[in-house]
Amino acid sequence: MKTFANWSYPTEIRVGRGRIEELAEACKSLGMRNPLLVTDRGLATLAITRVAREILQDSGLEHGFFADVDPNPTERNLEAGLIACRDGGHDGVVAFGGGSGIDLGKCVAFMAGQTRSVWDFAAGTEGWREADEEGILPIVTVPTTAGTGAEVGRTCVITNTATRVKTAIFHPKMLPGIVICDPELTVGMPKSITSGTGMDAFVHCLEAYCSPVYHPLGQGIAIEGMRLVKEFLPRAYRDPVDLEARLNMMSAAVMGSIALQKGLGAIHALAHPIGAVYNTHHGTTNAVLMPFVVTFNRKAIERKIEKLAGYLEIQGGFDGFHDFLMVFREDLAIPQNLSELGVPGDRIDELAAMATQDASAAGNPVKLTLENTTALLAECF
Repeated sequence: MKTFANWSYPTEIRVGRGRIEELAEACKSLGMRNPLLVTDRGLATLAITRVAREILQDSGLEHGFFADVDPNPTERNLEAGLIACRDGGHDGVVAFGGGSGIDLGKCVAFMAGQTRSVWDFAAGTEGWREADEEGILPIVTVPTTAGTGAEVGRTCVITNTATRVKTAIFHPKMLPGIVICDPELTVGMPKSITSGTGMDAFVHCLEAYCSPVYHPLGQGIAIEGMRLVKEFLPRAYRDPVDLEARLNMMSAAVMGSIALQKGLGAIHALAHPIGAVYNTHHGTTNAVLMPFVVTFNRKAIERKIEKLAGYLEIQGGFDGFHDFLMVFREDLAIPQNLSELGVPGDRIDELAAMATQDASAAGNPVKLTLENTTALLAECF
């Protein structure tokens, strides 16, 4: 059965094979006549990117191209992107790629008409209210991975090169106007990216589910999102051209991004400084940390996990769920600990201090202190 759908929550999402062909029409419908396509260096010369550019060109849309984006985007990438956007007189952004390219593209669109520093708009503050909304360019997102959910997010994550701190930048109008989820764009992902991004979607859902914040909508979406990852990520990993699995993983990524409005927790609080300091892949880092954090939170989440295990058809309650995580990771070639990921263990105290200050820490079911976070991080090596 060919899945082909249009969703309107949380924004317009066009789902199905071949929908990249609608890229130019999507841009025009948002008023773009000269968009800037933002992607990362790895995608810059690939066929899927050339196809996207040809679709824009063949429709009569002049466009610019920017690909100076690091795996963990920085304010320097943002500054260069803004120069390209402003110098090219661009009137919208196509954010194309994985979480890095999409986050940077959204931030370029948001900051194009701002005069304040990007750090003034950090999530968790009221800074977004000071933004000039008239200066925010329209955005079309086109994910080529399935995990981050950045394509439907109202934030972007930027790393400060001076402090090595990752900061989420927020504005409601950073939510893209149109999202194109075409599973055919994801079949070329390396296995390590398929597994890492897919586990990112699972962690988004798991941390949202475990968060004590009241958000029944996010709770329900998180549960089904985890079921989709459990069922379809192994299939996508084994068979890159399994388009049913690829499409369902794109759906799970969207669901994870919606669910995380309920909150995140210690997995992300630890992964953010590790990624900022050591430039590790975000989703893979989350996957490495996940079982350690689940054990750390056990007293606060055991009953929730037992219910979740029942829905996911995992036997053995909390312990059975933990065992499932370990086997699931191993089957996807996820490193077993931070040492296997290549992270040295000589800055534990510094990373733990950064984690306690991360915005995600507030959503953890067990309050993070410097003492217990340091002990938790040491366990992850």
